[in-house]
Amino acid sequence: SPESNLPAVQQEQGKAETLPDLNAKILDEDWDDIPPSSALEVISEEEAVQIIAEPLVPIQSSTLRDYVDHSETLEKLVHLGVDLSQVEKRQKAGQLLLTLDFEKDVKKILLFLKDVGIEDNQLGPFLTKNPYILGEDLEALETRVAYLKSKKFGQSEIAQMVSRAPYLLLFSVERLDNRLAFFKNELGLSVKKTKDLVIRLPRLLTGKLEPVKENLQVCQIELGFQRNEIQQIVCKTPKILTASKKRLKQTFDYLHNIMGIPHHMLTRFPQVFNSKLLRIRERHMFLAFLGRAQYDPAQPSYIPLDQLVSLPDEVFCTEIAKASTQDFEKFLKTL
Repeated sequence: SPESNLPAVQQEQGKAETLPDLNAKILDEDWDDIPPSSALEVISEEEAVQIIAEPLVPIQSSTLRDYVDHSETLEKLVHLGVDLSQVEKRQKAGQLLLTLDFEKDVKKILLFLKDVGIEDNQLGPFLTKNPYILGEDLEALETRVAYLKSKKFGQSEIAQMVSRAPYLLLFSVERLDNRLAFFKNELGLSVKKTKDLVIRLPRLLTGKLEPVKENLQVCQIELGFQRNEIQQIVCKTPKILTASKKRLKQTFDYLHNIMGIPHHMLTRFPQVFNSKLLRIRERHMFLAFLGRAQYDPAQPSYIPLDQLVSLPDEVFCTEIAKASTQDFEKFLKTL
C-alpha cells in the first residue's frame, strides 16, 4: 500500500497526529446533522426493550388529568394545590388552562396574587375557585387593586376581600364603583360603614343585586323594620342581605310572633337570623318548659338572644337553662 512505502518515522508520525485528534473530532461532530435511525433498521432485542415511547397527547378527553403529563402548566398548578377535578367543572376553564404557557402567562399572575396578599398555601384553593384569573390582563388586575386602594381599603383588607371573594378582581373598576355606590345609597350608609360592610362580606361586590333588593324589601315591607333598624341589622349581620327569603320570614315569624321578641330587640341581636330555626325552637321550648323563657332585659333571669343561639349545648344547659344536658336530651325526645 502507499502507506507502506513511507519511511517508518513518517508512519509513526502519522499515527501520532491522527489518534489524539480522534476524540476531538467526535466531540466537534455536529450531532444535529446525523440522520435519525431508520424505522426499518434492524436492532437487537436488548436495544428494543430499552426504547421508551413518549405517551401520546389525548386527542379528546373529559378530564384534565389526562393532559397533566403533557402540560407544564397543569403539572405546576397541581403542585401548587389546584384541584383539577373541580376546575374542569367550571365552564371553559379546562380549555383556558390548556392554552396557557406557565412562564409567559401564569407566573406573572401568581406573583401578582402574592403581592396582593394571597399566601403560598392559599394559591391552590384560590385558583381552584377562580382559574379564570390566569387569563386576565395583568395591567387590568393592577388597575382594579389600585382603585380599591384609592377608596382607602388597606392592603390587608384587600387581601382579605380577594381571598373570601375569589372573583372580585375579575370585575371592572366601573362595576366595583357602582356596587359600592349602590350599598351606600340604598342603605343610607356612610363611606366608612359601606367599606366595613363589604370587607365583612365581599361577595356583595360580586353577586347578583336582585336577591339583595328583595331581602331589603322583605325586611321593610313584610317584617316591618324601619330604615334605621335595617341599617343596624345589615351592619351587624351582613349575611341577612343574601339569606333565603323563606328562611328569613320563617325565623322572624317564630321570634316575633311565637317568642314575642319586639323589633328593637331583634335589631339589637340580628345574629339570631343566622341561626337554624330548629335550634331556636328547641332551646326556646326547653326554656319555656322550665319556666325560664325570659327575653325582656327589664325582667329578672333575662336571657340575651345571642346567648340563646350561640352557646354550645353544654354551656347553654348549665348557664342558661340551669339544667343538665341529659335533661335537655330527654326533653328533645318528647317533641
